[in-house]
Amino acid sequence: MRSTASRVRTDVPEPSSGGGVSDMVGDAKDAAEQAANSKQAGWAARAGLAARGIVYLLLGVLAILVANGERAAVDQKGALSAVLAQPFGGFVVALLALGFLCYALWRLSEAVFGVEGTGGKAWPRVQSAGRAVAYLLLTYSAVSLLLGSRQSQSSQQRGIVASLVDNPVGVWVVILFGIGFAAVGLFQIYEGITLKFMRWFQAGALDERSRTIVRHLGRVGTISRGAVFAVTGTLIAIAGWKHDPSQAGGIDAAIKALRDQPYGTWLLLLAGLGLIAFGIFGLAEARYRRV
Repeated sequence: MRSTASRVRTDVPEPSSGGGVSDMVGDAKDAAEQAANSKQAGWAARAGLAARGIVYLLLGVLAILVANGERAAVDQKGALSAVLAQPFGGFVVALLALGFLCYALWRLSEAVFGVEGTGGKAWPRVQSAGRAVAYLLLTYSAVSLLLGSRQSQSSQQRGIVASLVDNPVGVWVVILFGIGFAAVGLFQIYEGITLKFMRWFQAGALDERSRTIVRHLGRVGTISRGAVFAVTGTLIAIAGWKHDPSQAGGIDAAIKALRDQPYGTWLLLLAGLGLIAFGIFGLAEARYRRV
């Protein structure tokens, strides 16, 4: 986490008869910021990164199974459902849900206090806020699965789109959300090509051989995830434009759209292997990333 030494208030405020409330607010803010920068918060961030890595490993495996003709939902809830069906699956899903929550709270702290190494710039905070919301929703999906929900993630997303495309404002919400999601995917592809993600690994944290492996896994994985996100966002935007919720099935719809293309089996195998690469990279992040 960020060094607390440089962020803790070193001045001792003069006693003031009229500043009681403002002092209390300032003290509460400082306490929250120190908690966000604590060793315990760092462990929570690493637990969240590990949970994310595991889910992408599972997504990659499911994509490969679909390429081989299996029927499976290739999205986060589908991956969690596959885990839940295994012995001790409920316990594992509960641990993953806790990891997702940790990840969301870590990203939320970045949105509030700033992302390390960015000088408190607004755009990285916005990105962290978006990630926090996404993983709070994933936490909800995991908990609802544990409580007995069996509705697929893709059908939930289609239901939301169906409720929005019934009015002109909702249509534009869907279209703009889809364009934004596709833009996130394109940005991830850019980060993968330019190796921007390596800035989170401190010099000396990895030996040269390990750093090379992490760099290759991160490049392949980030580009693959970005491509899947770009297709997902494009399908959502098309669903809004055509008033056709059936096309807005999230990652699952994107994966199956790849399957239906010429050489779709090979495309799907490449996507699956890329997502597995991102999952392994995520586990490396959980161990070595600066948080």
